[in-house]
Amino acid sequence: MAKLYFRYGAMNSGKSTGLLQAAFNYEERGQRVLLAKPAVDTKGDNRILSRLGVAREVDFLVPPGAELRSLFLQHAGGDDPDALLAHMRVEPVACLLIDEAQFLTPAQVEDLLRIAVLDGVPVLAYGIRTDFRTRAFPGAARLMELAHSLEELKTICRCGRKALFNTRRIGDEIVFDGEQVAIDGQEVWYESLCPACYLEASGGRLG
Repeated sequence: MAKLYFRYGAMNSGKSTGLLQAAFNYEERGQRVLLAKPAVDTKGDNRILSRLGVAREVDFLVPPGAELRSLFLQHAGGDDPDALLAHMRVEPVACLLIDEAQFLTPAQVEDLLRIAVLDGVPVLAYGIRTDFRTRAFPGAARLMELAHSLEELKTICRCGRKALFNTRRIGDEIVFDGEQVAIDGQEVWYESLCPACYLEASGGRLG
């Protein structure tokens, strides 16, 4: 049976790089993959960007509230309006890879499980667990609940210890208030810290 995998880690833990490597591994063996990401992740527009400088265009974006399984079947089946019949006539999808999966809604995560179990296509979802306030993203929380397999991708703090939390910065200032979603960009950026360095930076504040 195909499975739903959630590979998670703090910022800079190589999630997008790992996704692109997984896609390459499938395609090197002549297998077809589909890549997707939530439309709310506007960094790179319709591309997945690795901090190593590798980029690739996704096959489809997932708008907020969209039925993810329907989108998957549409793209798996090509241009034929009957996605299920088209899926039988074109090369089958060997794997669905999702970047920035924490931005999915819980209902969309449930569709990922349906794709794996009902459609028989493995799903590899990559993302972070918690925001800059150490609170779980709804999509990540649902993935932790539903995924067949959980794999932590590790990175290190500036002190050399294992990084666990993400801090949001505007310029050089660390901030602990604001909307849950603020895409990494010119002014907003993130740093991964271990719990000790996070608590030092926040004055002992969590959440």
